Amino acid sequence: MSASTPSVSRSSKSAQQPRAHDFDAIVVGGGHNGLVCAAYLAKAGRRTLLIEARSSVGGTASSEDFAGARVNICNCDHITFRTTPVIDELGLSEHGLRYLDVEPAQINAAWSGGPAWPIFHDVGQTIDALGQTYPREVDGYRRYLKYAIPAVRLVFDAANDPPSLGGLTKKVMARRGRGVSTLLRWSRRSAADIMREFFTADALQAPAIVTGPMVWGISPETPGSGLGALTYALRHVGSVGRPVGGSGMVPDALASALISFGGELRTSTKVQAINCEGDGVRGVTLDDGTEITARVVVSACNPHDTFLRWLTNAPPQADNLIARWRKAPHEQGYESKIDAIIAAVPRLKALPSRIANQLGDSAANATTIIAPSLAEIHRGYGLLGRGEVLDQPGLLVNVPTAADASIAPNHGRTGQHVLSLEALYTPYGLHGGWPSSTEPRRWLEQYATLVDGDFLGSLGEWRAMTPDRYEREFHLPAGHATSFAGGPLAAIINRQPELTRYRTPVNGLFLTGAATFPGAGVWGASGRNAAMTVLRTV
Repeated sequence: MSASTPSVSRSSKSAQQPRAHDFDAIVVGGGHNGLVCAAYLAKAGRRTLLIEARSSVGGTASSEDFAGARVNICNCDHITFRTTPVIDELGLSEHGLRYLDVEPAQINAAWSGGPAWPIFHDVGQTIDALGQTYPREVDGYRRYLKYAIPAVRLVFDAANDPPSLGGLTKKVMARRGRGVSTLLRWSRRSAADIMREFFTADALQAPAIVTGPMVWGISPETPGSGLGALTYALRHVGSVGRPVGGSGMVPDALASALISFGGELRTSTKVQAINCEGDGVRGVTLDDGTEITARVVVSACNPHDTFLRWLTNAPPQADNLIARWRKAPHEQGYESKIDAIIAAVPRLKALPSRIANQLGDSAANATTIIAPSLAEIHRGYGLLGRGEVLDQPGLLVNVPTAADASIAPNHGRTGQHVLSLEALYTPYGLHGGWPSSTEPRRWLEQYATLVDGDFLGSLGEWRAMTPDRYEREFHLPAGHATSFAGGPLAAIINRQPELTRYRTPVNGLFLTGAATFPGAGVWGASGRNAAMTVLRTV
């Protein structure tokens, strides 16, 4: 498909008699939240247009072809999306979405050494594995789960509706207050402090931080980051799964659902302006000068772009909003990902043989966390600002083709596999720049020291998605997508209400996406909540 030629999928309904507006709603941005929002609006009978700048939908939740295989733009582990009603309400299974459960849910290891240990969805299995690897940490893990699991259940429940004090109060009462005290206490503390309260070994303290604050791009010592310590419990409450065919099957199914509900999708189409008239929106102008009108515009893109680049002729009531976002700094990217073709599935040396034999091939399918110590993670955050990377960065590694041959090179007929390796705290402003950097190769060489056999000898074609490429290829300014963090309590007292209410002072202008509650990852709750807000408001 040519990048200059818009792709249009249109329902026959859109060819009916002309009306006051071209559409009832325009959604700008075809990431998974934009798709979710558009699909719900179309299902409710709203004439909906979704506009995406790239030639395909999904953004960083998508998959693409590489070296004869199908690779995911970001990690393919989905937990939170499966805790929402989205799959059932939009009938995504009818549009080809099918999940494979991942067990164990995660394997944890530390650069400082010691045995690796698995987390299973089942608490008892996890405790048994800890008893074989870190018996002195078992009591701490039980105490941790006593507090963390009720809090996670409350977070998942709260995320499935636009946040409000009344709504959260009802959910708290329905759960008889379980989880509230943990949310209150942990949300004031740092994630590092919480992990030190329950655990002593690096292999217990640090992997939760890698999948929490490190993924968020903040230091684990940051006050108020405490909910980032919930990540172990997430895997006991939710089930880790991967879409058959790659992560991109989620946006593909959502796009198919949108069109089936009568919605319209235009790819390779860029928005130049969000137009206002009087106290509300009038529609959008495309980069070719075409104006499309609608009563509602939902931006699923970066709020900085929405308010500072695109919003045109904004009414006076938006002045304070624009001024706030003009002062709000835009963070830089901090995450990179390697996709590699490998001839053999690697085996982690630190995984005890008894556990490795029990797990079999599933050990490679699960994501393995290689964690620096808490002190090193904090130091690594400081290095970001200097354009440097930790000697031993936080890594997330898996071989998704171990369970899904459909995404392997030549559909698995050659016996080759895909290795996915994510490295965290890799700065957008790397000293010396990314194009000539030896950093990505160094991560592969480091990983090779952790696995049996000749990993580097089995390595075939590979590529590195670094922050500069995320900016260039996925329209992420400085390689970073603004993300809401903090949980349901922060959502209620948030100083940027447009991120939690999905509404703006401009009538008819709404927000969705990672910047809005409940935040990043393949979750979809933001898109659903934004659609519900539109339907109740306009």
